[in-house]
Amino acid sequence: MAGNVNQPQPGQVTAPASRHVLRSGWTALAAVLMIFGGAMAIFEGIAALAKDDLLVRTADYTFSFSLTGWGWIHLILGIVLVLAGCALFGGAVWARALGVVLAGLSLIANFLWLPYYPFWAITLIAVNIFIIWALCAGSFREASRP
Repeated sequence: MAGNVNQPQPGQVTAPASRHVLRSGWTALAAVLMIFGGAMAIFEGIAALAKDDLLVRTADYTFSFSLTGWGWIHLILGIVLVLAGCALFGGAVWARALGVVLAGLSLIANFLWLPYYPFWAITLIAVNIFIIWALCAGSFREASRP
């Protein structure tokens, strides 16, 4: 009897081994936010690349960069964030660490993007903070489960 303690009992549903990454709701939230934040960054990059005169820049800002360069940075970061979010849904463990790094880079990029589009940048800063928090909280809670 003692040998059957960890064995599935009749009628008991067991989770597939490939879904162990999404055991936590925080990981699922992080994946959704990564896809959402990445899509918003893609739109931000397209807006900067399509029309340079669409965005108004604050004069005398400490960080003065080319709007086209920022467009490419946001576009590439957004694409990689969306792909990492999809990989996290697929069960890739590496996507958690990559998500924290990419969300941190996107957070810094959006901080520097503040003079061009402040409301959008503040929104994406908040989304990236939630992504980092959800990925880190999800891994801690999943590690403490039996």
